[in-house]
Amino acid sequence: MEALAKTKYIRISPRKARLAADLIRGMQVEEAFKQLMFVNLKAGHFLSKTLKSAVANAETLLGVQRRDLRIKEIRVDEGPTMKRAKSKCRGGRVPIMKRMSHFTVVVKAELLER
Repeated sequence: MEALAKTKYIRISPRKARLAADLIRGMQVEEAFKQLMFVNLKAGHFLSKTLKSAVANAETLLGVQRRDLRIKEIRVDEGPTMKRAKSKCRGGRVPIMKRMSHFTVVVKAELLER
């Protein structure tokens, strides 16, 4: 029982986004939301939105509660790169790569015995 959410073309470098993704990998959903709320990273905001979408998908499609969900997989893939240039001295130029990311969050329901 899994639910998936994807967010594409986010204007943040995948290397920076993976720092926030590594913080919540394998956590319970409630703990992950708390962690992302207080992390001081731009990617934390975007990952929180993607995680909310995955949780909503799990609640509607699978009929499970939020407290029974755990992050099974969180992946940050590289998207397209916008290529820009900055002028330098004596007519030269330096390339500037503006990278994008694709986020994938998979949550699974683990039914706890109570």
